[in-house]
This record gives sequence, structure tokens and C-alpha cells, in this order.
Amino acid sequence: MTKWTTKKIPSQKGRLVVVTGTGGLGYEDALALARAGASVVIAGRNPEKGAKAVAAIRETVPGATVRFGQVDLADLASIAAFAEKLSGEQDQLDLLINNAGVMTPPQRRQTRDGFELQFGTNYLGHFALTAHLLPLLKKGRSPRVVTLGSIAARGGAIDFDDLQAERDYKPFPVYSQSKLACILFARELSRRSGAAGWGVASIGAHPGVTRTDLILNGAGRSSPSAMLRRFLPFLFQPAWQGALPTLYAATDPAARDGAYYGPDRLSGTRGYPTEEKPPEQALDANVAARLWETSLRLTNVTFA
Repeated sequence: MTKWTTKKIPSQKGRLVVVTGTGGLGYEDALALARAGASVVIAGRNPEKGAKAVAAIRETVPGATVRFGQVDLADLASIAAFAEKLSGEQDQLDLLINNAGVMTPPQRRQTRDGFELQFGTNYLGHFALTAHLLPLLKKGRSPRVVTLGSIAARGGAIDFDDLQAERDYKPFPVYSQSKLACILFARELSRRSGAAGWGVASIGAHPGVTRTDLILNGAGRSSPSAMLRRFLPFLFQPAWQGALPTLYAATDPAARDGAYYGPDRLSGTRGYPTEEKPPEQALDANVAARLWETSLRLTNVTFA
């Protein structure tokens, strides 16, 4: 693919989309999909931010079908309630983009259910959300789930002996673990969907190094990484470009089930969408299966 952009997105008219995250990449995903004619639900924790995102999209795309759906990915009860509400309103779901996340809070924090915040939000929250929405997805038109990894996953490892970083919390390694888990999940969901005949494609993507508020919101505005983000912005590609691999995975007919997409330049840090090999750790089928079973137990969901 040569410099794939949103101009190449096929018509999404008649498709229902859920995108987690109201700002940054999530906003760019929702904007592009609304522009292509999709009916978009921007799912997030903060109603005020959600309302602003919806208003901005409607101003940019007059007549856009877009609304906010409240869900806290750090709260399993909130995830279940969101899915139940959507199931009561809709007969099917065509696309789920597991995008929202938290990055490197300096101190260990927990979700409402007692999980370490990054692992619980970035991975377990999306694992549970996908499980709850699977019945709607199975009824969708050529349904896809796109789950976001990160180049940080290249240095990640799944520590089953300290999965919640209770003994040793280091912000960046824990973030890397959460994003590696997302890639393992994308691949394992693809495998299980194929084996069980669910008909749901599952694809991984990552945005490279992109200018969003993820670092500022997580590590804090005075952290070294935030200072780098603020004073050397040219090192970070704009959010619209970072969203392209996700949008390619979500919409292009050539995007492959089970594949992983990211930017094509400077070791995947910037550029236009291309297929790339997942991190070596994400290719371990035994780790993927063990993580899946562990996640079922932790979240108390089923993929039936």
C-alpha cells in the first residue's frame, strides 16, 4: 500500500461503529468513520469530553450520525452496563475499535475491580468489552474488531507471576506489558473466531509515535516524556496520521484478519499504514492461550 489515507476509506454507510476514547486517536477514528457515512458511538468515561467530541465532529461533518456512550474501561460493571444498553438499542455491531488507554502513571493505581490501572484499562477492559459485544458483532456485516497495540510492546513481557505489578511497579514496563497483551488478544481472538465460526475478523494496529494527550494524562505534564512531547513536537506525528493504521485495519478490504498494522517509516514510529510482523513475544501461542484463560477468570466474562 502506498501512502494510504482516509480518502481511500470505502463507504461505511449502514455500518454501526463503536470507538473507545473521546480524544486523540479515538476522535480521529470517529471523525473519519463518520465522514465515510458510519453511525458512530464514541465510548468514554467523561460525558463532558464526549459531548465536545460529538459536537466537533458534527460541526466538521454536517449531518454526521454520531453520539456519545458512557463507559469506564476501569470498571467491569460499567462495561457490562454499556454493552447491555447498546444491545437493547441495536440489532448488530459492525466494527469495534479498542483504542482508549492510560499510559505510565508514576504511581501504581488500581481499577475499581482491583486490577493494576494500565493492565486493567488498556487490556482487561477491552477484553471484557469485546466479550460483552460479541453477540452483536456476530450479527454484523463483515464485522471487525481492531485492537491497538504500541511500539512499546516490543519490549514487553507477560509476567504471570506478577500480572498486576503488585510486587514491582515500574510505569513503562507495565505499560509495555498491557500493550503486548492487547496484541496477543487481537491474534488469539482471530484464531478462536476462525475455529468457532464466529465470523468476526480481529486485527491489531499501532499508531507509532503520535502527538496525543496520552503521555500528558498519564505520566503528568512535568514528566520527562511530557516535556519531550511539549517542547520537541516535531518528534511526534500528528494524531490524524497516527490513526491511519487503525483506520486501514478497520475499513480496507485488503486488511487481513489476524494481521498487525503500523506506520511504514523510521522503524514504525511514523508514516503511512503497512503490515508489520508483531513483536516476537506476541507470536507465542502458549502465552496467548494462557493469557486468554487468565483473562476470562479475572473478568468473569465468556466468549460464547
